[in-house]
Amino acid sequence: MNPGDRVRVDRADRTYEGVLLPSSTDEQLVVKLEGGYNVGVDREAADVSVLAEDVYEIDGTDSAGLDEDESDGEGAGSEIEFDDDLPTISLLSTGGTIASTIDYRTGAVTAQFDAEDVLRAVPDLAGRANYRGRVVANILSENMEPPIWRDLAEAVHEEIAAGADGVVVMHGTDTMQYSASVLSFMLETPVPIVFTGSQRSADRPSSDNVMNAVSAVEAAKSDCAEVMVCMHATESDDICALHRGTRVRKNHTSRRDAFETVGAKPLGEVNYEASGDETVSFRRDYRERGAVDLAIESELEDDVELLKFTPGMDPQFLDVVEGSDGLVIEGTGLGHIHTDLVPRIAELIEDGTTVVMTSQCLEGRVCDRVYDTGRDLLEAGVVEAGDTLPGTAKVKLMWALANSDDVEEAMGTSLAGEIQERSVPWE
Repeated sequence: MNPGDRVRVDRADRTYEGVLLPSSTDEQLVVKLEGGYNVGVDREAADVSVLAEDVYEIDGTDSAGLDEDESDGEGAGSEIEFDDDLPTISLLSTGGTIASTIDYRTGAVTAQFDAEDVLRAVPDLAGRANYRGRVVANILSENMEPPIWRDLAEAVHEEIAAGADGVVVMHGTDTMQYSASVLSFMLETPVPIVFTGSQRSADRPSSDNVMNAVSAVEAAKSDCAEVMVCMHATESDDICALHRGTRVRKNHTSRRDAFETVGAKPLGEVNYEASGDETVSFRRDYRERGAVDLAIESELEDDVELLKFTPGMDPQFLDVVEGSDGLVIEGTGLGHIHTDLVPRIAELIEDGTTVVMTSQCLEGRVCDRVYDTGRDLLEAGVVEAGDTLPGTAKVKLMWALANSDDVEEAMGTSLAGEIQERSVPWE
């Protein structure tokens, strides 16, 4: 009995039929049922019979051009065949649902696959490009940290320097917007860098992993040399939206079309059902492939906090950020906080903390010149961030404190499309 065999599993009063899959433990059997879902069964409690052998090839050359390396021990893995007529796309894995499987000990989704496993899991990627696989991290995205951002930026830089025509970053969706934003500041790129992930794991029939991965590869072959996020544009399997990395936000916990460009339409889209030149299209201006030389500034000042103002907040709450190098505040409306907090903010600035003001509103920009509170904040030394999204402002401040000689000017200047020229309604 081997992975790929069709089996029948009898357990107590239940019977399952399906394809035997590899298991992460010796105690459980994992079977893919006809409906697409996987089920885990304790080996000791199950009576298993093989209905047909090797009906589904788990490894080998059946997907994405991967040849299995038969060597044993350290260094064992797979090699990818190259076609000189295809572009080369580097797949970098950081973990997340798109590279996850089910841990049948706990029933939870666990990040386990490396980038080459993604190629096996998504055979539709075959023939679209040459692929290089690389694991930068294997974490769930809530565990993302600045050191991993530095590792990721350096890995992307190395892949492009080695000749990659585009880079796709497999990433968990919960913090993808932060990672896409920070890489937008850390890298000058002559080729596309596309973040993608999935809201639903591969064992679910409604998984979005295949369409998102394929669409991200197509975007990475395009002429748009920016950092983008590629995710479902609708609940259907038809179009993926391409969002600028500094203007995107995850606005729903579980929908497949959870990501939106704030304050504008997405840069473009990938038509999953189209082919050739019609696959990827853009509706807004973008930086073209080859327009800049490859460069990296990967240093970050880690000691930066993001604080959301709420009514009734105690001024002593600001003691938590005392001594920090930077603080981004999500203020109300045009960028306000309670007047009782202004003196404490002034003290923080006097002690060397750079304080940046953003708005809790999803659209529009801060303007602290309209009301008295805003003018008091400006007099205290608070820096306005225009319509920069709060999360983007945090990572931008981390980057600016480490790399800019004039942080205030940097925070008020659009460096990677994070500040729009105008804040206007759109349809």
